[in-house]
Amino acid sequence: MCRVLGFLAMALSSSSLAAADRVFPYPYRTETLSNGLTVIMVSVPSPGLIAYYTIVRTGSRDEVEPGKSGFAHFFEHMMFRGTKKYPAGAYDRIVTGIGADANAFTTDDFTAYHLEFAKEDLEQVIDIESDRFQNLDYDRAAFQTEAGAVHGEYRKSATDPFFLLDEKLRDLAYDVHAYKHTTIGFEADIKAMPEAYEFSRSFFRRFYRPDNVVLLIVGDVDPEKTLELVKKYYGSWQRGYQAPAIVAEPVQTTERTGEIAYPGQTLPILAIAYKGDAFDPDNPLYVAALALGDLAFGKTSELYKKLVVREQKVEFILADIPMNRDQPLFTIVAMVKRPEDVGHVRDEVYRTAENFKTRLVDPARLEMVKRHNKYAFLMELDSPGGVARTLARPVALGGGIEVVERFYAGLSRVTPEDVRNAAEKYFAPPRRTVIVVRGEADK
Repeated sequence: MCRVLGFLAMALSSSSLAAADRVFPYPYRTETLSNGLTVIMVSVPSPGLIAYYTIVRTGSRDEVEPGKSGFAHFFEHMMFRGTKKYPAGAYDRIVTGIGADANAFTTDDFTAYHLEFAKEDLEQVIDIESDRFQNLDYDRAAFQTEAGAVHGEYRKSATDPFFLLDEKLRDLAYDVHAYKHTTIGFEADIKAMPEAYEFSRSFFRRFYRPDNVVLLIVGDVDPEKTLELVKKYYGSWQRGYQAPAIVAEPVQTTERTGEIAYPGQTLPILAIAYKGDAFDPDNPLYVAALALGDLAFGKTSELYKKLVVREQKVEFILADIPMNRDQPLFTIVAMVKRPEDVGHVRDEVYRTAENFKTRLVDPARLEMVKRHNKYAFLMELDSPGGVARTLARPVALGGGIEVVERFYAGLSRVTPEDVRNAAEKYFAPPRRTVIVVRGEADK
């Protein structure tokens, strides 16, 4: 058994979990530089290996200017265009030469850039990463080339019925909040992007600042030496983050419905979404909602057994209760085997939601869901990359690892009454948006 898994085996033993006050099993140190850059260093027993995440706390929610959606995702591409010191080709040669893989991903609420590499290359990685985040350099032609590539990515994504479902669902459910568009942005905005070169430069200046960034460095880390290197290479980066004026979404007062005619072959897809609450580990109803999603629609739920196992009317059914900075959609998605059964499946979801408003869940089932949630979290922490990837979202939303402890402390306190109250609040029909995707065979 590797050292990391062995460490986790001890952390997962029932006696250890019962006695421990902390859920996160590894030691860590958090420092904030004078320019506002937050540095979190996590020591994981992984001799010679390090995962390095640069988390920019800006995602598609921050794209509040009309006609300018998609720029957070766009910079996921542009950040690999290089600088005067390390042009794109030089950056790529360094990364390849050390046997690393540099990549990135964008979400509603943050953008994460990540590498995994050998410990002896840490200073070189800090050098090249600090340089591109301070000194990204690209001309209009390079910008326009990348904008064209993003439009190609959009067109490819639009061939996926689940992408179209997400796009339509957001657009229908939200009126003013930037969650109205997907991470990649509205197609009209993407088409116009090649003409927004100057806006792109201002986007970088506003959001790519140290006081809006968290470095998450995980693995065989010497905190003192690592912090000195971070200060050396990032210390001159100037503050300047300008928070966008996020417009709050008004209260939804009536159910909204829509359909998508998918120009291809697909089984019908049903999505039932309710306006939820922003991630808040101190909100007992929000925390209870995460347990509610598993209890009502997970693989051990009565509804799953009915629709998937006994009646075999759906390919799958699942609930997504996301962690978002602002009000997200709590969504139940099912792929239905026959078009004529869409109404039946929809009504069964409604019936299940109503049942959880009036009946208390079995305390033993609730405890099982709590344990499974904690166990699933811990099992993701089996490598430096796994730790960094798992922490990226809570760190981006809450600013530090402490939010993980608060969340699991809140989960441990959830009662059957909390689950019932969460169902009553979040499963209200006026908060609901329903979308059905139908393939061309169903037209």
